[in-house]
Amino acid sequence: MPDKVQPKWTEIEHLPEWDEEFYEVYTAKKHDKWLMLKTLRPEFRDKKEYREMIEKEFDVRYNLAHPHIVMINDFEEVPGLGMCIITDDVYGDSLAKIMRDGKVDADILNKVVTQLVEAMDYIQSNHIIHHPITADRIIFTDKVHNLKVIDVGFDQGKHLSATDTSDDIYNFGVILNNLLDRLPHDGKTEELRKVAHRCMDPDPRRRYRDIQNLKMALTNRSNNRLYFIIIVFLSLMIILLAWLNSSSAPVKDPAVEVPQHEVSQ
Repeated sequence: MPDKVQPKWTEIEHLPEWDEEFYEVYTAKKHDKWLMLKTLRPEFRDKKEYREMIEKEFDVRYNLAHPHIVMINDFEEVPGLGMCIITDDVYGDSLAKIMRDGKVDADILNKVVTQLVEAMDYIQSNHIIHHPITADRIIFTDKVHNLKVIDVGFDQGKHLSATDTSDDIYNFGVILNNLLDRLPHDGKTEELRKVAHRCMDPDPRRRYRDIQNLKMALTNRSNNRLYFIIIVFLSLMIILLAWLNSSSAPVKDPAVEVPQHEVSQ
């Protein structure tokens, strides 16, 4: 008797906390590999405009490839759910939940100021029109705690407007400022606080002009201590050399001679 054929999709489970305005999100196994599924809510599945919406999102996001953005694998029919966008398994905690649970640490902060900014740069470079980047749309994966941006975009244009770019920088500042509120105050966090406040300036003209300027500000913050150490070291060397060449420096007494070794007879 032939072995029973195993179904392609198993262990399908709804994740209500991941749901979006028009979508439901599920975790499931496809041929025993864990993946995540994004599908229209039941009330929208039979409406043409929403079916076109999910198809367009798939088309826009399918060719995106970045280590800190959730990758799309396929778009296919799943029994009981209809057409689904299939993504890598990125199950974990949102940054919003991490902050609510009081689990923010230096590692989380470092990944936000590096990995999130790199993801934002990639999104803008590809002119992806997207929802506001918020703590709910940033996931830290369970196993390796890698940062992933979900719900990345729904359309692609020839370019993003200055308002889109400025809004991203503002939203990054909000996220960074909220993180800093949950960490001890020190020199590092105070420098980052300045960056966050400039990002959130009510006047968009006083914010960082673009992501590259933001990245430079974050990099310069890291280099400031090194520059300070180098400047202090060079200053001390100059003071030492000046002292050695001054009248205050110890002078060798010419009357004192080093005794010569006696010559054997």
